[in-house]
Amino acid sequence: MTSRLEQTCVEKGLKLTGQRKVIAKVLSEAADHPDVNQVYQRAATLDPKISIATVYRTVRLFEEYGILQKHEFAVGGSHGRARYEEADTDHHDHLIDIETGEVYEFLDEPLEKLKTAIAARMGFELVDHRLELYVRRKKNKV
Repeated sequence: MTSRLEQTCVEKGLKLTGQRKVIAKVLSEAADHPDVNQVYQRAATLDPKISIATVYRTVRLFEEYGILQKHEFAVGGSHGRARYEEADTDHHDHLIDIETGEVYEFLDEPLEKLKTAIAARMGFELVDHRLELYVRRKKNKV
């Protein structure tokens, strides 16, 4: 079965080697926002011959072709490591747990309208944005 990322690669004219297919499959199946090391670990379970260098090159290539979107969430033990998700997903914002590094996607329509209204009030048209909320779980008071 062809993954979403594989299909996007074909549509953009990118040649898919066997190892690129493995990496595309791993990224398509990711429920999180993996970094390159996580992509490598997952890919190596499917193809033990795959190298970390191949994963780095492929992820960079997918990013250059607009297939992957890179995020720099410097929290939860992932300081300085870029994390990735498919670029062709619907718009959403991110909530990042600063203690665990877990990333949660959300979409809030009233917030979307507010962002557009703020830009308009300041004389601008909103054309794109990224919103990252850094959070920690509330501690229960005893």
